Amino acid sequence: MTFIVRRIGAGIVMLVVISTIAFLMLYAGGGDIARHILGQQATQDQVIAKAHDLGLDQPVFSQYAQWLGNALHGNLGQSWFNGQDVTAAMASRFPVTFSIVMGATLLSALLAVVLGVWAASRRGVVDKVVQVVSLLGFAIPGFLVALALVLVLAINLKLFKPTGYTPLTDDPGAWLSSITLPVIALAIGGIASVTQQVRGSVIDALRQDYVRTLRSRGLSRSRVIFKHVLRNAGGPALAVLAVQFIGMFGGAVIIEQIFAIPGLGQVGVSATTQGDIPLVMGLVLVTAALVVVVNLLIDLLQGWLNPKVRLS
Repeated sequence: MTFIVRRIGAGIVMLVVISTIAFLMLYAGGGDIARHILGQQATQDQVIAKAHDLGLDQPVFSQYAQWLGNALHGNLGQSWFNGQDVTAAMASRFPVTFSIVMGATLLSALLAVVLGVWAASRRGVVDKVVQVVSLLGFAIPGFLVALALVLVLAINLKLFKPTGYTPLTDDPGAWLSSITLPVIALAIGGIASVTQQVRGSVIDALRQDYVRTLRSRGLSRSRVIFKHVLRNAGGPALAVLAVQFIGMFGGAVIIEQIFAIPGLGQVGVSATTQGDIPLVMGLVLVTAALVVVVNLLIDLLQGWLNPKVRLS
């Protein structure tokens, strides 16, 4: 409990620091925000009135203090361009992006464990093939994979719809079909990096004395690997997977544009282009909070897998 409280406290400090830096950067590069909202045809008096309504005529630190105070009470403000509540806008889009990122993470973890263990336990041709495939996964950009999937599987073979998203509550089958190609495109890079980590960790674990002891007692190789080796080798792989999970939210921006999926990526692109600071700040805060939560969960999971981590 002390560890959890410490980490949550550090996470809160990190959220404040990140939001402060983001707020100052947005205002430093925002230009004449009121003019941008009203358009070039607006008069100077209208621009001044709009800036006053938004509080843009106040010192920047006063604006940030007001935003932070509202955020601490759960109020992230309204969009400057369409008046939509920021919390409601993100709440409607977050499940879309989260389902794609979570699906890509699970696919990456599953295939990485299979390929990593296979390569570590079958040194030689199999190991080299897996490493070459992993290298290709690193080298090929996700958007090229997405375009190839759309061209081959959606347009030519007509196995999936090329664009669009169906909510899970409307039709589970159509939902699964709509996220399949985005999940695959987003997972390629994650599979490559996690596979290399699993492979290296398993190879190191197989050289340990306890593995030879277990084998000398008559345990099969597969049982030793999946019951004992993977548990000890899982920590570093989990750390890499956590980084991939967070990074996939950034990659989802491009993937959602290609597949015309109404997720956080579309909101982020439009808000950044327009200079919609309340909406951008909401996205920054949610993303930073997600990083804190994921890192805490990974630390707890590593402690459960490895008692040495728990003691340290």
